[in-house]
Amino acid sequence: MPADLAVIGLGHLGLPLAQAAVAAGIDTVGYDTDPRPCTELAAGRTPVEGSLTASDIRRMLSGGFRPTTSAAELGRVRTAVICSPTPLGADRTLDLTALGDAARALAARLRPHTTVLLESAVPPGTTENFLLPLLEEGSGLRAGRDFHLACSPSRLDPGNRTHVYANTPKVIGGLTPACTESAAAFYGRLTDKVVRARGPREAEMTKVLETNFRHVNIALVNEMAVLCHDLGVDLWDVIRCAETKPFGFQPFRPGPGVGGHGSPVDPGYLPYNTRTPGHPLRMVSLAQEINDRMPSYVIQRCATLLNEHGKSVRGARILLLGVTYKPDSADQEASPAREIATRLMDMGAQIGYHDPHVLDWRVRELPVPRADSLYEAAAGADLTLLLQQHRTYDLQGLAVKAQLLLDTRGATPAGAAHRL
Repeated sequence: MPADLAVIGLGHLGLPLAQAAVAAGIDTVGYDTDPRPCTELAAGRTPVEGSLTASDIRRMLSGGFRPTTSAAELGRVRTAVICSPTPLGADRTLDLTALGDAARALAARLRPHTTVLLESAVPPGTTENFLLPLLEEGSGLRAGRDFHLACSPSRLDPGNRTHVYANTPKVIGGLTPACTESAAAFYGRLTDKVVRARGPREAEMTKVLETNFRHVNIALVNEMAVLCHDLGVDLWDVIRCAETKPFGFQPFRPGPGVGGHGSPVDPGYLPYNTRTPGHPLRMVSLAQEINDRMPSYVIQRCATLLNEHGKSVRGARILLLGVTYKPDSADQEASPAREIATRLMDMGAQIGYHDPHVLDWRVRELPVPRADSLYEAAAGADLTLLLQQHRTYDLQGLAVKAQLLLDTRGATPAGAAHRL
């Protein structure tokens, strides 16, 4: 049966979009070039950690959402939104393999008058220089004439209950003004506000700016954390005071590293800078370097604390609390916990963990022991390391039970633990 919308890519971007569309009464199918997500969804299970819950999936299915492994469904919709993952590769560029696969699957079945939207995080120029040729070559149609094409990068913040799909403005940049208006008509059914960019590159660059803004400012407070510790200054009190300024300041907080799905991107090294020689964003590169150093700094602080109490890292029992990249979520994407655990294990430490949202955790494909009783585990560990402040943690009680507690999030009461 034909649907109004096809969501291509059923991961952390596609599933919330499908959920919002179903809630808005839009007949929606979900497709992925990997059949596993469709199989999981059809069984009522979420295929992505930290995304929708099983009950969310069941409500979507009862509301008419149809996950499908049949690419033929893509040729029966008015709107197709590509939400394929674009992970950061070893060379620190975004991997467009899944996006290319999705584009080819759609192109083979693309019909005239369809609106094609791109939500994946991509380098500026991708919509016009990568996606458009694949769609045109595979379909024989012309973008902007036979079908509409626009970019609207995702702005989702997983687990955020305040800023959800409906009240988060959508930035849209179409290949032509008509493409932009077609995209705006679709997103206007899902969100309260649509922001029209001048074109696809402006929309793509908006995502780059937003992501780099986060990473650069986190890098600043991470450097401040190291400096304040060396000077004996309470950074957390400094931030508390600074955030009372009603203009010119936005608070960011340090941590053991930067996780999440939004990777910092330097447009100076992107493949589509055909009109410029490529000028790297030095601040972005430096911010990444600083943030990449934080796991090592956390380990240094662990070693120093243990040494001050007559112990070494080798043989020490270290309990890691919270291994996800953000609080109150099961999403582990790029969480610094795995790198910290790996390095501590290399130094001879005995690692255990506790996380209410992660029941099985592996490092180097080996299972890490999970603490059943949090307080008992903290009391028995030589060092407890708070990496993520899940709401369920009673940090005051943990500070009393733990032999040593290093808080990398500044979440414990002042004086209750050692802070980053």
